[in-house]
Amino acid sequence: MTRKNADIERWDVENEEFWESEGKRVANRNLWVSIPSLLLGFAIWLMWGMITTQMQNLGFPFSVEQLFTLTAIAGLAGATLRIPASFMIRIAGGRNTIFLTTALLMLPAMGTGIALMNPGTPFWVFQALALLSGIGGGNFANSMSNISNFFPKKQQGYALGMNAGLGNFGVTTMQILIPLVMTVGIFGALGGEPMALEKASGTLIGRIEAGTDTWIQNAGFVWMLLLIPLAFAGWFGMNNLRTITPNPGSPLQAFGKILGLYGVGIVTSIAGVVALGYLNMWIALPLTIVLTVVLLRLIPGDIKPAIKKQFEIFSNKHTWSMTVLYIATFGSFIGFSAALPLSISVIFGNMMEVAADGSMTRVANPDAPSALTWAWMGPFVGALIRPVGGWISDKLGGSIVTQVITAIMVVGSVGAGYVMMLAYNSTDPNQYFWMFLLLFILLFAASGIGNGSTFRSIGFIFDPQQKGPALGWTSAVAAYGSFIAPRVMGEQIKAGTPELAMYGFAVFYAVCLVVNWWFYLRPGAYVKNP
Repeated sequence: MTRKNADIERWDVENEEFWESEGKRVANRNLWVSIPSLLLGFAIWLMWGMITTQMQNLGFPFSVEQLFTLTAIAGLAGATLRIPASFMIRIAGGRNTIFLTTALLMLPAMGTGIALMNPGTPFWVFQALALLSGIGGGNFANSMSNISNFFPKKQQGYALGMNAGLGNFGVTTMQILIPLVMTVGIFGALGGEPMALEKASGTLIGRIEAGTDTWIQNAGFVWMLLLIPLAFAGWFGMNNLRTITPNPGSPLQAFGKILGLYGVGIVTSIAGVVALGYLNMWIALPLTIVLTVVLLRLIPGDIKPAIKKQFEIFSNKHTWSMTVLYIATFGSFIGFSAALPLSISVIFGNMMEVAADGSMTRVANPDAPSALTWAWMGPFVGALIRPVGGWISDKLGGSIVTQVITAIMVVGSVGAGYVMMLAYNSTDPNQYFWMFLLLFILLFAASGIGNGSTFRSIGFIFDPQQKGPALGWTSAVAAYGSFIAPRVMGEQIKAGTPELAMYGFAVFYAVCLVVNWWFYLRPGAYVKNP
């Protein structure tokens, strides 16, 4: 693919003849370049869950609450950046957007590697890098918006399920790869000196004892090996659809628009982090969203009319109903992915001990399961099954699938909360670990299927002009789950009541059952089982 024919003027995928003769080939090529780019976005966005677990094992001078905060900051930034990313494709073009936003991931990847080389690196530096890693989260919105334009309605479940589902494998890839690359000095002298573990750790292939040399900095550096070729693949293998983006301008002009949009998101992400120091989370997050939307609306120049046109989604009631439902599915997947590693470390890394006077105290669990060994399983199942959710929904309808999996999530979250309570207060928490892990795998599987079913519904409900922005917006708000889950679970674990976090999620899922039924399943529904 050369620059000369990177822009496509005619695109009519609902025309069967065009689709079979030309559209399918181009669409699939763009899809298979998009998937690994999105995979790396997820990996870099969610890497803090694994990095902070190892920082704790290496004795970095930060509290458990601070480490949970790093994961939460990355989650907040990724969610906030999805809001401007929702509008990039129609303003700057798919090829221009995917190339630049993939290349931008090099900043948090390289920066994190450098910062982790020194345990004395100030906490604010890690906060800034966690914020920048949110670019990977933001990229989901532009990636999904872009791919939705390449496929006909009858294949929306497949296309979006494949892009998001295999893209979500970035979480699993990260959770397997990071523990492995930290065990070897793969970059030689350029990668810096190792540090010795203060507490036992683990990988997919076994337990690593205290005192072992560890190159935690490789958790950042390793992504550079993949980002460089992928950026080139995006530039030479993808297309701008002029039917969707009539005036992207030159590549440099398009890049300026993309950086301007992400610049707004970075500013409001910082504002959100600051607001959290003074306000309750449930006030600070909506204020961050509102501030982002207002600032986007105020951007001057030729971006302004394009943004105004896309803001019409906010007058569509389905934007709001699907946002709620996607919070339940994707918000749960991404939130549990972010919170699970450190939750395993804290809940099962300690146990109750009966003192001589009969009192109970929490002490270290010498045989604790390693989060670095087990945390990848849930996201792996959730990502693997997501395309299946899209495929089933293409056959049965998205909303009926959403209803079934949401009911499963109500039951699964109550069960997980109960087991977490038992483990946290036990003198032998290890006996509850397998039930804990199986229940979370169930939750991940249900949320993965629901990711596919809700995106099928969005692709079916909205017209071509609103579909991309609606996909981006719903995914943006749902992505705040990656901030909310670590904060809520971290706070409740600290309070000694981890079960309350899961019971709260169960109540929300029950509300989603009512919303989905009212809008899409009841007699006289607005759109019947889309």
